[in-house]
Amino acid sequence: MTLTTAVTVSDVLIPALAESGAAITLPGQLSLPEPVHGLVLFAHGSGSSRLSPRNRFVAGVLQESWLGTLLFDLLTEQEAADRVNVFDIGLLAERLEAAIRFVAMRAQTAALPLGLFGASTGAAAALVAAAHEHRVQAIVSRGGRPDMANGALGRVTVPTLLIVGGHDEEVLALNQLALERLSSEKQLVVVPGATHLFEEPGTLEEAARLAAEWFARHLRTPS
Repeated sequence: MTLTTAVTVSDVLIPALAESGAAITLPGQLSLPEPVHGLVLFAHGSGSSRLSPRNRFVAGVLQESWLGTLLFDLLTEQEAADRVNVFDIGLLAERLEAAIRFVAMRAQTAALPLGLFGASTGAAAALVAAAHEHRVQAIVSRGGRPDMANGALGRVTVPTLLIVGGHDEEVLALNQLALERLSSEKQLVVVPGATHLFEEPGTLEEAARLAAEWFARHLRTPS
């Protein structure tokens, strides 16, 4: 996809804490179109990084809709090597909250309304983080596991969109159960013909379009 919007891209290091309490930094890429109407933080799932081609594609579509994006590694390389960490929703949510604090302290992004885009286990982390962070105004999950957010689902107060592939039957069933537990504005959209990774022609494009529309509708600059 060729972007037609002017976008400023910056490599950033997000301060966070390891489980041991030691200070660490998480590499990320902050992309801001001009003008910028909001900022979406990406929570990758299943151990993928800021270099995930699917999330980078979605980020590009959001940038075309005047939305900034922050893609970053929720885990260090050493942490990601342990598969237990990939499914540690509490740890992933803490890292996402660290990124929220990071953008809140930067002059370029402090005033921007925030959205969270989660995939796989990252969707659960996004919901847990949103239950804690009042700055978040909207959430989109793509092929996510919102059910893994457990008790946080009932505490989410922001509009939440769940996007699931029509052929991803097990995850679809889990999303339907999670939808019932959400008390905020919510919607479940099934993309026909898509499997879990949205690899089929046109399916990732449709998911990105839906995400861009949701964020454009719900991210509002405080008056």
